[in-house]
Amino acid sequence: TEPVNDNRSVTEHILSEARRHPYARAYPIGAISKGLRGEELAEFGQLAAAGVVGLSDDGRPVESAELMRRALSYAQHFDLPVIQHAQDLDTSGNGVMHEGEWSTRAGLPGIPGVAEDIMVARDLLLLELVGGRYHVQHLSTRRSVELIRDGKARGLRVTTEVTPHHLLLTDREVFESGFSTHTKMNPPLRSESDRQAVMEGLLDGSIDLIASDHAPHHEDEKNVEFSEAPFGIVGLETTTSLCLDRLVKPGLMSLARLVELLSCRPAEVFSLPGGSLANGQPADVTILDLDKEVTIDVEAFESKSRNTPFAGWTLQGAAVRTIVGGRLIDLGS
Repeated sequence: TEPVNDNRSVTEHILSEARRHPYARAYPIGAISKGLRGEELAEFGQLAAAGVVGLSDDGRPVESAELMRRALSYAQHFDLPVIQHAQDLDTSGNGVMHEGEWSTRAGLPGIPGVAEDIMVARDLLLLELVGGRYHVQHLSTRRSVELIRDGKARGLRVTTEVTPHHLLLTDREVFESGFSTHTKMNPPLRSESDRQAVMEGLLDGSIDLIASDHAPHHEDEKNVEFSEAPFGIVGLETTTSLCLDRLVKPGLMSLARLVELLSCRPAEVFSLPGGSLANGQPADVTILDLDKEVTIDVEAFESKSRNTPFAGWTLQGAAVRTIVGGRLIDLGS
């Protein structure tokens, strides 16, 4: 957000605006460091009192090991998860896509998978030292999946997520799309070996949830050379149908398991109300039509942005109604 959500007043403003536009529930994430500068911890106590449900410098990693150590320690006083964009910036340098065969062919600077692995490994060591709750965003590499799996086996309170695009696409798509900027995201689309590993991690429970990693950008921002374009794609519009068609339809997982990954488990990880149809729970419900065939049409997006690599894909299954607090949401009204 602009300004950064690093103090009580910004959190309170976000929540008050959300109440004025009740199309969905908003659960703010507070900054780990003031101004996202990675130099000084934000006031976690004030942020917790104002209503944040986690702490992150999302989009930027916490580069300082000492700052991360103190964040994990301090956040325990408020039982808040520390959420990391795992990327060693020294290693990733000025890379714009995954470092591998296809970046070499294209002559583009690459972002090696080890840039993610280094940060995940470091943070797990810190978590083992001081305790706390640690969540890794948009896991994308084979080695990071192995590190998370090992950390869980050792009893560490670590959780993680994966995006639909890292489950379904690889760096080859970047090359074959003619370097469409709609295939540029951070972490980048990885190798086929990495893609298979994150899919395996999702199916065996090493990865806790699926997140859209929604990162909209104006068309003019993306309509530039690949190396100059910002990272990120629209995710909210496509996640449900992609998961129903590519995970449930072929039998990789049950519908109940997908609901757990998209709703129940995220509620548990971030200590949120909802994610359940039990008595007394918030009446927040998404109604799915498992047989509905949809073609991803960017012109029909509710989002103001159109940046997706999935345009034109035909999928089976879609969300058809949304109920928030017992009220049917109609964006046209």
